[in-house]
Amino acid sequence: MSRLVVLAGPTAVGKGTLVRALKERHPDVWLSVSATTRAPRPGETDGVEYHFVTPEAFDDMIDDGELLEWATVHGTHRYGTPRGPVDEHLAAGDPALLEIDLQGARLVKETMPEALFVFIEPPSWDELVRRLVGRGTETEAERERRLETAREELAAVSEFDRVIVNDDLDRAVDELEALVRDPR
Repeated sequence: MSRLVVLAGPTAVGKGTLVRALKERHPDVWLSVSATTRAPRPGETDGVEYHFVTPEAFDDMIDDGELLEWATVHGTHRYGTPRGPVDEHLAAGDPALLEIDLQGARLVKETMPEALFVFIEPPSWDELVRRLVGRGTETEAERERRLETAREELAAVSEFDRVIVNDDLDRAVDELEALVRDPR
Protein backbone atom coordinates (compact mmCIF):
# COMPACT_ATOMS: atom_id res chain seq x y z
CA MET A 1 0.00 0.00 0.00
CA SER A 2 1.25 3.45 -0.91
CA ARG A 3 1.49 6.26 1.62
CA LEU A 4 -0.69 9.31 1.26
CA VAL A 5 1.02 12.71 0.99
CA VAL A 6 -1.12 15.61 2.20
CA LEU A 7 -0.14 19.01 0.83
CA ALA A 8 -1.42 22.20 2.49
CA GLY A 9 -0.53 25.85 2.78
CA PRO A 10 -2.08 29.29 2.56
CA THR A 11 -3.99 30.70 -0.37
CA ALA A 12 -1.88 31.75 -3.38
CA VAL A 13 1.26 30.00 -2.08
CA GLY A 14 1.47 28.01 -5.32
CA LYS A 15 0.17 24.58 -4.27
CA GLY A 16 -1.60 24.10 -7.58
CA THR A 17 1.43 25.22 -9.58
CA LEU A 18 3.67 22.76 -7.70
CA VAL A 19 1.23 19.90 -8.21
CA ARG A 20 0.84 20.64 -11.94
CA ALA A 21 4.63 20.68 -12.36
CA LEU A 22 4.95 17.40 -10.43
CA LYS A 23 2.24 15.79 -12.57
CA GLU A 24 4.07 16.90 -15.74
CA ARG A 25 7.13 14.99 -14.50
CA HIS A 26 5.17 12.04 -13.13
CA PRO A 27 1.73 11.53 -14.66
CA ASP A 28 1.39 8.36 -12.53
CA VAL A 29 1.07 10.42 -9.33
CA TRP A 30 -2.61 10.44 -8.47
CA LEU A 31 -4.08 13.72 -7.23
CA SER A 32 -7.40 13.66 -5.45
CA VAL A 33 -10.04 15.92 -6.99
CA SER A 34 -11.94 17.73 -4.24
CA ALA A 35 -15.63 18.50 -4.24
CA THR A 36 -16.67 22.12 -3.69
CA THR A 37 -19.80 24.20 -3.45
CA ARG A 38 -18.17 27.23 -5.10
CA ALA A 39 -18.71 28.11 -8.74
CA PRO A 40 -15.98 27.30 -11.27
CA ARG A 41 -13.40 30.01 -12.00
CA PRO A 42 -12.72 30.83 -15.65
CA GLY A 43 -11.00 27.89 -17.32
CA GLU A 44 -11.91 25.32 -14.64
CA THR A 45 -13.62 22.11 -15.70
CA ASP A 46 -15.89 19.97 -13.53
CA GLY A 47 -14.12 16.77 -12.56
CA VAL A 48 -10.67 18.14 -13.44
CA GLU A 49 -9.84 20.91 -10.97
CA TYR A 50 -12.84 20.18 -8.72
CA HIS A 51 -16.14 18.38 -8.63
CA PHE A 52 -18.51 21.36 -8.55
CA VAL A 53 -21.60 20.36 -6.59
CA THR A 54 -24.64 22.05 -5.14
CA PRO A 55 -24.81 22.66 -1.40
CA GLU A 56 -27.53 19.99 -1.25
CA ALA A 57 -25.35 17.41 -3.02
CA PHE A 58 -22.49 18.26 -0.66
CA ASP A 59 -24.80 17.71 2.32
CA ASP A 60 -25.69 14.29 0.89
CA MET A 61 -21.99 13.40 0.55
CA ILE A 62 -21.46 14.31 4.22
CA ASP A 63 -24.54 12.39 5.36
CA ASP A 64 -23.50 9.30 3.37
CA GLY A 65 -19.95 9.30 4.80
CA GLU A 66 -18.44 9.81 1.34
CA LEU A 67 -15.93 12.48 2.42
CA LEU A 68 -12.56 11.80 4.05
CA GLU A 69 -12.59 15.41 5.24
CA TRP A 70 -14.52 18.56 4.58
CA ALA A 71 -14.53 22.16 5.74
CA THR A 72 -15.94 25.60 5.11
CA VAL A 73 -13.04 27.60 3.69
CA HIS A 74 -12.61 31.38 3.94
CA GLY A 75 -16.02 31.49 5.60
CA THR A 76 -17.87 31.01 2.34
CA HIS A 77 -17.69 27.73 0.40
CA ARG A 78 -17.30 24.10 1.40
CA TYR A 79 -14.58 21.81 0.08
CA GLY A 80 -14.11 18.11 0.73
CA THR A 81 -12.13 15.05 -0.30
CA PRO A 82 -14.13 12.10 -1.65
CA ARG A 83 -13.01 9.06 0.37
CA GLY A 84 -13.56 6.26 -2.18
CA PRO A 85 -10.95 7.26 -4.77
CA VAL A 86 -8.30 7.86 -2.05
CA ASP A 87 -8.83 4.38 -0.60
CA GLU A 88 -8.79 2.78 -4.07
CA HIS A 89 -5.52 4.42 -5.14
CA LEU A 90 -3.75 3.71 -1.86
CA ALA A 91 -4.83 0.06 -2.01
CA ALA A 92 -3.51 -0.14 -5.59
CA GLY A 93 -0.13 1.23 -4.46
CA ASP A 94 -0.38 4.40 -6.52
CA PRO A 95 1.55 7.48 -5.37
CA ALA A 96 -1.33 9.54 -3.93
CA LEU A 97 -1.50 13.24 -3.15
CA LEU A 98 -4.11 15.46 -1.50
CA GLU A 99 -3.93 19.24 -2.03
CA ILE A 100 -6.14 20.65 0.72
CA ASP A 101 -6.45 23.44 3.26
CA LEU A 102 -5.31 23.43 6.88
CA GLN A 103 -8.69 22.44 8.28
CA GLY A 104 -8.82 19.47 5.94
CA ALA A 105 -5.26 18.43 6.73
CA ARG A 106 -6.09 18.42 10.44
CA LEU A 107 -9.10 16.18 9.82
CA VAL A 108 -7.10 13.77 7.64
CA LYS A 109 -4.45 13.62 10.38
CA GLU A 110 -7.14 12.35 12.78
CA THR A 111 -8.23 9.52 10.48
CA MET A 112 -4.97 8.78 8.63
CA PRO A 113 -2.09 9.79 10.93
CA GLU A 114 0.29 7.60 8.90
CA ALA A 115 0.06 10.05 5.98
CA LEU A 116 2.92 12.47 5.35
CA PHE A 117 1.85 16.08 5.95
CA VAL A 118 3.71 18.70 3.88
CA PHE A 119 3.29 22.45 4.35
CA ILE A 120 3.97 24.78 1.42
CA GLU A 121 5.28 28.10 2.70
CA PRO A 122 5.69 31.38 0.80
CA PRO A 123 9.11 33.04 0.69
CA SER A 124 7.60 36.06 2.48
CA TRP A 125 4.29 37.60 3.48
CA ASP A 126 4.70 40.34 0.85
CA GLU A 127 5.21 37.74 -1.88
CA LEU A 128 2.08 35.87 -0.78
CA VAL A 129 0.04 39.09 -0.99
CA ARG A 130 1.55 39.87 -4.42
CA ARG A 131 0.61 36.41 -5.72
CA LEU A 132 -2.95 36.65 -4.40
CA VAL A 133 -3.52 40.12 -5.86
CA GLY A 134 -1.85 39.05 -9.12
CA ARG A 135 -4.33 36.22 -9.63
CA GLY A 136 -7.11 38.72 -10.02
CA THR A 137 -9.76 36.09 -9.27
CA GLU A 138 -11.07 37.46 -5.95
CA THR A 139 -12.84 40.62 -4.88
CA GLU A 140 -11.11 42.93 -2.40
CA ALA A 141 -13.31 41.61 0.42
CA GLU A 142 -12.52 38.00 -0.51
CA ARG A 143 -8.78 38.78 -0.68
CA GLU A 144 -8.92 40.22 2.83
CA ARG A 145 -10.74 37.10 4.10
CA ARG A 146 -8.16 34.88 2.44
CA LEU A 147 -5.25 36.85 3.91
CA GLU A 148 -6.77 36.61 7.38
CA THR A 149 -7.03 32.85 6.93
CA ALA A 150 -3.45 32.75 5.57
CA ARG A 151 -2.13 34.31 8.79
CA GLU A 152 -3.76 31.50 10.79
CA GLU A 153 -2.48 28.84 8.40
CA LEU A 154 1.11 30.13 8.51
CA ALA A 155 1.00 29.92 12.31
CA ALA A 156 0.25 26.18 12.04
CA VAL A 157 3.43 25.20 10.17
CA SER A 158 4.73 23.22 13.17
CA GLU A 159 1.83 20.75 12.79
CA PHE A 160 3.38 19.39 9.59
CA ASP A 161 6.02 16.72 9.01
CA ARG A 162 7.87 18.64 6.29
CA VAL A 163 7.99 22.23 4.98
CA ILE A 164 8.74 23.31 1.42
CA VAL A 165 9.36 27.01 0.82
CA ASN A 166 7.98 27.87 -2.61
CA ASP A 167 10.57 30.47 -3.61
CA ASP A 168 12.04 28.59 -6.58
CA LEU A 169 9.61 26.41 -8.53
CA ASP A 170 12.12 23.84 -9.82
CA ARG A 171 13.70 23.31 -6.40
CA ALA A 172 10.30 23.14 -4.68
CA VAL A 173 9.07 20.58 -7.21
CA ASP A 174 12.28 18.55 -6.69
CA GLU A 175 11.57 18.49 -2.94
CA LEU A 176 7.93 17.51 -3.43
CA GLU A 177 8.91 14.85 -5.95
CA ALA A 178 11.35 13.29 -3.47
CA LEU A 179 8.67 13.18 -0.77
CA VAL A 180 6.00 11.68 -3.03
CA ARG A 181 8.43 9.07 -4.40
CA ASP A 182 9.81 8.13 -0.98
CA PRO A 183 7.74 9.71 1.80
CA ARG A 184 9.93 8.21 4.56
